[in-house]
Parts: sequence; C-alpha cells; structure tokens
Amino acid sequence: MYFVYILYSKKLDKYYKGYTNDLVRRLEQHNSGSQTYTRQGVPWKLILVLSKSTKNDALELERKLKNLNKDKLEQFIKKYKD
Repeated sequence: MYFVYILYSKKLDKYYKGYTNDLVRRLEQHNSGSQTYTRQGVPWKLILVLSKSTKNDALELERKLKNLNKDKLEQFIKKYKD
C-alpha cells in the first residue's frame, strides 16, 4: 500500500505533495527538519492522505497533484477531504 499525501506549512503558506509506503516515518522526517526541501516550513500539517495499491498509481497521482496550481489544488483537497 502506498500513500499520496498533502502537507501544508502555515509559516510558508505552501503545500507539499509526496508519496510513501510509510506515512508515519515520512511525516516525522518532514517535521524533524532532516529533509532539505521541507526544513524551512516546519511544522507541516497533514491535510490529505489518499491510498493507492501500487507504486505506479501513487506516482501518477503525485505527478498530477504537483502540476496543479494552488487554487486547483485547494479545490482537489476540498473535494476529497473527509
């Protein structure tokens, strides 16, 4: 099982999109400051998680999310958030 996730940094007012097969570990990495790209945005808040059965499916969704502008991404979040 793979997870596609969206994080939000209030400090930067930015979203981060990614995928992983270990969501807990990945969130810890982002919020510990050990990841260069997300270090400046700590703390990151988990906004949305979607599960995919294969790595390819997760990569495809992540790629699509990364190509959305902020308005379209927020519409996507609103549509799929519980």
